[in-house]
Amino acid sequence: MKAILAGMCAVCLGAGFAVAQDVPVELATLGTSQVTLHVHGFLTEEELTVLRLVTKDATALALFVPADDGFAAMAASPDDGFIRAGVPVSSAVALSGLPDAAAAQTAALAACDAARSGTAPCVLVLEIAPAS
Repeated sequence: MKAILAGMCAVCLGAGFAVAQDVPVELATLGTSQVTLHVHGFLTEEELTVLRLVTKDATALALFVPADDGFAAMAASPDDGFIRAGVPVSSAVALSGLPDAAAAQTAALAACDAARSGTAPCVLVLEIAPAS
C-alpha cells in the first residue's frame, strides 16, 4: 500500500511540476497577423511593454514581419533577457519570412542559443503567424 501511495504522490508531484512550467500567453490579431506573446517570469516590465507594442501597433509588428511575409518567432535567454540598460541584447533573436511556425521556432531558438551568454536555454517570447 505504501508503494502505491508513494507512486501516486510522485505522479501528482510530477503533474504539478508540469503545470508550473506552463507559460501564460497573450494572443492578438493585428491586420493579417496572429501574434502570440509568451509571458515568461524573467521578462521585465520594460520588456513586456515593448513586446506588447508588437501586438498592438502595425509599425512595430512590421519590424518583425515585413510585408506580412510568412511566419516569425523571437527567442530570448532567461539569463540574458531581451532588453538590458535600455538596449536590446544580442542574444534576443527575431527571425521572419519562414515557411511555417515550426521552422520559425526552431530557427529563432537555435540562433538565440548560439548567441546567449547565460546557461539557461533560450525560450520563445513572441510568435507571429498569418491570421486564420
